[in-house]
Amino acid sequence: MKTSLTRSLGKLSESLATFTLAQKVIAGVGIVALLMGGVMLFRWVAQPQYSPLFTNLAPADASAVVDQLETNGTPYELGNDGTTILVPRDEVYGTRIALSGEGLPASSGDGGYSLLDEQDLSTSQFQEQTDFKRAMEGELSKTIMAMDGVSSAVVHLALPEKEVFSDEQAPPTASVLLKTRAGQTMGPEQVQSIVHLVASSIDGMEPEKVTVADSSGTLLSADDDNGGAFASSREQYTQDVQTKYKQQVQSMLDRVLGPGNSTVEVTADIDFDKSTTESRTYRQPEGGGLALSTNRNTERYTGTAPGGGATGVVGPDGQMDPAAAGTGGDASSYDKTSETSDNAVDTTVEQRESAPGSLESLNIATVIDRTAAANNDPQEIERMIASALGIEPERGDTNRVSVLPFDRTAEEAAAAELEAQEAAAAQAGRMDMFRNIGIAAAAVLALLLGWLHSRRRAKQRREATNYVVEHLRAEPVQQAPEALESPASALLSLERAQDQDTREELIALVESQPEDVANLLRGWLVER
Repeated sequence: MKTSLTRSLGKLSESLATFTLAQKVIAGVGIVALLMGGVMLFRWVAQPQYSPLFTNLAPADASAVVDQLETNGTPYELGNDGTTILVPRDEVYGTRIALSGEGLPASSGDGGYSLLDEQDLSTSQFQEQTDFKRAMEGELSKTIMAMDGVSSAVVHLALPEKEVFSDEQAPPTASVLLKTRAGQTMGPEQVQSIVHLVASSIDGMEPEKVTVADSSGTLLSADDDNGGAFASSREQYTQDVQTKYKQQVQSMLDRVLGPGNSTVEVTADIDFDKSTTESRTYRQPEGGGLALSTNRNTERYTGTAPGGGATGVVGPDGQMDPAAAGTGGDASSYDKTSETSDNAVDTTVEQRESAPGSLESLNIATVIDRTAAANNDPQEIERMIASALGIEPERGDTNRVSVLPFDRTAEEAAAAELEAQEAAAAQAGRMDMFRNIGIAAAAVLALLLGWLHSRRRAKQRREATNYVVEHLRAEPVQQAPEALESPASALLSLERAQDQDTREELIALVESQPEDVANLLRGWLVER
């Protein structure tokens, strides 16, 4: 065993001795890379897979759990800004049970509807209402924390008691305090979703009664009555409207005049007031219509006064008119007719409620470069802009197109700087290319020299091997002249010529180790 191992190591050392310097470097780099890959593979296989133990932990609970894990010697990792603790997958359930026995986490599980489980018959009405409010606040906080980008959330509810004998009831309100993760912000759509989520969870709560703020004290929600339904603020909505019209006009002018030959500024006057208009219209029905009600009175009196006395006419008050008295024999008569009609009239009542954010006026100022306007009609461009944006002079809109010379100094300086940067980049690219070509040429030259050197050494080895083999295979008779010069050498040659086995071993040695034999021959030549 020892002999075979020694022989194997000897062969390995002999093989390495025949390698050139480049081959030795490549072999060394390969061995190091193989060792590093094996170490990394072993570490990856030996590393345990981690799974969440607890998520959305409060800072105090996370600290207590980490301390207990360190005391128990359990490996762990932290995630989600320290709110999630991970342990090896095969230890999750055992660790969770052990920590539950220690009362951990202490407060992260409190809140929510679990508070209602502790109520009994001795719970007062005030305590019941308080627990219900705390439960709703806890559930809403957990729901909001489930959103992307929210690290923690605190919800406060103001739920007034319902008045049975009161006509007016105070509306419920809510406030939400958010803490976002590092590098993340809450957009208007996310804020509106939180507002409507809280408002929909509480009976009778309107979205405008929900206030959302972040940990820095910035108000994120906006009152819908003040135009918050359109954007997070009035200024933002106005800026969005102006940018929209500006981009629309600028893209059209760039298509006609070319980029950089025009500039547009738009100012929009937006009404954020919420108003309600009611109008009532009366119209006579076609064909006269029908009467809603008719009152007709008719009075008629004919004859003489009673007792054959004087006769007369009954007055409006129903008494006899003395002035019209006559002789008892004359006949008399009295007629009175009155009629009152209430005709039907069509009535239209219209009530309109205007939402905030209506456009009151639009002012557009356009400036065209004099060089670009030489082949274009400014009035035609003005009409084109008015038609594209729907300009209404009656509403107070203005549209003005001016032709002025543009100052191209900044553009020319920027173009010159850009050209210089491109030239420098091209020069750097050429230098990199020349350097890479030089490195490649040097590498090719080194490989060529190494190949030529190895070829020359191989040729020398072949020549030395052929020389030794030819002389060893020669007949002892041919070695006689050399025996005259050295009797000992001649005697040794005769003995080797007679021993065929020894000669074959020498031939095999020369063929298997030509480098060593060549070095030995060089030493002999130098000694001579």
